[in-house]
Amino acid sequence: MARPIWSGTLSFGLLNVPIRLMSGERHNDLHFRLLDQRDNKPIRYERVNAESGEEVPWKEIVKAFEYRKGSYVVLEESDIRGAASEAHEVVEIDTFIDAGEIAPSYFEKPYVLMPAKKAEKGYVLLRETLKKTNRVGIARVVIRTREYLAAVMAQDNALVMNLLRYPADIIDPEDYGLPGKDAKDYRITPKEMEMAKSLIESMAGKWKPSDYRDEFREKLRKVIEKRLAKKGVTADIEEEHEAPEDATTNVVDFMALLKKSIAGNKRTPAAKSGAKATAKSTAKAARSAGKKAAAKKSTGKKVAAKKTAKKAPARRARA
Repeated sequence: MARPIWSGTLSFGLLNVPIRLMSGERHNDLHFRLLDQRDNKPIRYERVNAESGEEVPWKEIVKAFEYRKGSYVVLEESDIRGAASEAHEVVEIDTFIDAGEIAPSYFEKPYVLMPAKKAEKGYVLLRETLKKTNRVGIARVVIRTREYLAAVMAQDNALVMNLLRYPADIIDPEDYGLPGKDAKDYRITPKEMEMAKSLIESMAGKWKPSDYRDEFREKLRKVIEKRLAKKGVTADIEEEHEAPEDATTNVVDFMALLKKSIAGNKRTPAAKSGAKATAKSTAKAARSAGKKAAAKKSTGKKVAAKKTAKKAPARRARA
């Protein structure tokens, strides 16, 4: 079973759905190693000092920003972590938009949001509502030390979170001096337009992802298998498919939370509320443990005093 990247909470309004973040992509590339052709031994990459040529261990490596050629400012890991949002392990939805509003160029990487145990009700509630309203949740999420913009959307039985590129990361196509919008400026006749439309209609079909495959990879795989067969070697390079985990149902009063969210138009950040609740329960447990320890200590002293009192006369009698 694949391991989650992290476990956290999907938050919208006052509703918090415990989730696990699972990778939504599988890398099927054939990985090659570079060898020395003289003896077929692997070539190793090393981290070396550009000036001395000596290998540098990981513990001696730091991150730095080159603000001028040859000039650097070193950053600590705490600096990088501190720059990220405090809402770690929370996919916090800020707004819901129409599904068709996001241009394809914004989508970067998919993840599958999987409900934690006993969290299916809230998960299914959001999934089905997104389907019926044809909307997408725009959220912020911190993964490791970086904050991302993300789109939470319903896809079949899943809630899928696509990381989005920020506008600053996308080049406006108009920057490349594209042809204008008016077809007449390019002497395109109505007849040519009709012919092009007829061609497109004749080639129209349904989107079936299963109809497409990486033919280059398949051909290369066959070449590898033939080479292995000549050497008398058999190897299984098929990838394993993970099975979903089982989970049970949950009994949170979602109707009350939905009413409060709509009435107050506010949210309860899962990370903060969870931290407070944990702190309170921890403090309560500590106080309880302290009282029990004190009671045991007091009882122990009384028992010890009684035993001493009983033994003392016996020693005087022997004297």
